[in-house]
Amino acid sequence: MIVLQDITKVYQMGKVQLQVLKGIGFEVKRGEFVAIMGPSGSGKSTLMNIIGCLDRPTSGTYTLDGTEIGKKTDNELADIRSRKIGFVFQTFNLLPRFSAWKNVEVPMLYSGIHSGERRQRAIALLEKLGIGHRAEHNPNELSGGEQQRVAIARALVNNPLILLADEPTGNLDSKSGEEIMRIFEALNKEDVIILLVTHDPNISQRAERVIYIKDGVIVNGS
Repeated sequence: MIVLQDITKVYQMGKVQLQVLKGIGFEVKRGEFVAIMGPSGSGKSTLMNIIGCLDRPTSGTYTLDGTEIGKKTDNELADIRSRKIGFVFQTFNLLPRFSAWKNVEVPMLYSGIHSGERRQRAIALLEKLGIGHRAEHNPNELSGGEQQRVAIARALVNNPLILLADEPTGNLDSKSGEEIMRIFEALNKEDVIILLVTHDPNISQRAERVIYIKDGVIVNGS
């Protein structure tokens, strides 16, 4: 499903070139749960942005579900993100004036789905994640764990192949974090690829495989 071959990323900082990724390569198969670890500045976020089709590598090849991503236009990348990739962030990134179900609905607004079906699908996902009773509440009326469940529902609403999670438990207490991890494990059993960035070894040990990155290279795992 995911094949990275000799991926590099170089940023031009004035007259200076900053090489963030230095020949990253690994594969992830359908239904795998992979954690990515490494110190701050190691290149984890840059790597996730490339996997999520938010950025392009400077060199190397990234193939997603049989498609070579580097050859796609910006519009084609946006379509791939919409159909195949869901994102979950540490800070939830919910729209504050939208109810829970309206936040979940947002990715479907660009998919040509009728309003009635959008609402039905959004509420069904919230119910699946245990917060259907909070569907009409705005984010400021929800706990951190509930907000993250809304964010996960939003990431899943277009049935993605891959869920990219960047420190998804970082702003949560231990109980809420445990609940979120159980949700990820359940989704993984449904054949969704989970790629999770974390600094927490207790979180990473829940994954099937851990890839450690330091200074832009893989130092352990593959």
